[in-house]
Amino acid sequence: MIYLLKVMQICNYINSKNMILKDKKIAIIGAGPVGLTMAKLLQQQNVNVSVYERDKDPYARIWGGTLDLHKDSGQKAMQKAGLLHEYYSTALPMGINIVDEHGETLYTKRPTDENKYDNPEINRNDLRKILLHSLNEHTVFWNRKLTDMEEYHSRWLLHFENGPDETADMVIIANGGMSKARSYVTDNESEETGTFIIQGDVHDPEKRCPNFYQLCDGNRLMASRQGNLIVANPFNNGVLTFGIIFERPTAWTVETGLNFSNNDLVCKFLSDRFCDWDQRFIELFEAANLFVGLPTRKLPLDKSWKTSRPLPITLIGDAAHLMPPFAGKGVNSGLEDALILSENLTGGNFATIEAAIINYEKQMFQYAAAAQKVSSENELEMRSPNFSFHRLLQV
Repeated sequence: MIYLLKVMQICNYINSKNMILKDKKIAIIGAGPVGLTMAKLLQQQNVNVSVYERDKDPYARIWGGTLDLHKDSGQKAMQKAGLLHEYYSTALPMGINIVDEHGETLYTKRPTDENKYDNPEINRNDLRKILLHSLNEHTVFWNRKLTDMEEYHSRWLLHFENGPDETADMVIIANGGMSKARSYVTDNESEETGTFIIQGDVHDPEKRCPNFYQLCDGNRLMASRQGNLIVANPFNNGVLTFGIIFERPTAWTVETGLNFSNNDLVCKFLSDRFCDWDQRFIELFEAANLFVGLPTRKLPLDKSWKTSRPLPITLIGDAAHLMPPFAGKGVNSGLEDALILSENLTGGNFATIEAAIINYEKQMFQYAAAAQKVSSENELEMRSPNFSFHRLLQV
């Protein structure tokens, strides 16, 4: 009986803090790390939340390099979600191996007992699994591409390409940097920054590019020369992932750029561009199973968002503040969004949902703009012919 009373007291306390969300349904658009973390933080406070994701199912592979969550942002959100230990047990602490174009090692930094949890690398699919397994059953609805939203009887009516309409009292847009749904909050559009990244995957790298794999020496590898940069991670769930970073040629457009469905064509482009580099880099390009071309984009935060919104709605993650990936702050800023917004909505400090949103956005504009600034500064420096990784690593 005493135990039951204590449980009731805890539930009453939680419900008293959640008055602005009492009997409300929250819809999150996008099941990336930010959207799923937001859902987890709300569910911890007994909030009714559903996530709608365009991926067909939870087994859809999320393409891309590993993520590293920072202690002062991303890891705080994971800790609040009760998932920090799982992140540590799944993520891989990694060192850095900086080499020159000849493959000669210039600098090596390996993880230690003191710093191994500062920002270990985690595969994107592994992070999604951790977050999905922490949510209540039937929280995420798959194969749901949002097509439109409208006000209907004082609630949001959400329309999907594959599935029935849904209703919600509040919508949180978390579906990435190319989100079309952000237009309900801001007219800002993402813009290219002038940098181009060619990303590649090598399966079974120990066999397909053994010499380059050995050059990594168990670390992330970095090299730069005359505006050509390469960053590689040999341990991404059995796949070596790498990125080639350079200033986008002015003649390149969607029509005139490389055809990334033609591996041989991309391999030749890279081999020609790196023709005076060590043969181990050419071996890497020839071993790639997949190439993807990504123009770097940024969503400006220097324009005001819509102050008049028909119903509660806001943006988090890349949908709110897409930035160049050159400071590791994108996903970390997004997880900071989830942490602050969830606390505002459930902490009992605001009289209305709208007030909680306004306060979150005011904070977000400050730290996200600062993160964008650092990312853009790094981007310009990395494209310089005289660039050195040493300053960025504070070596």
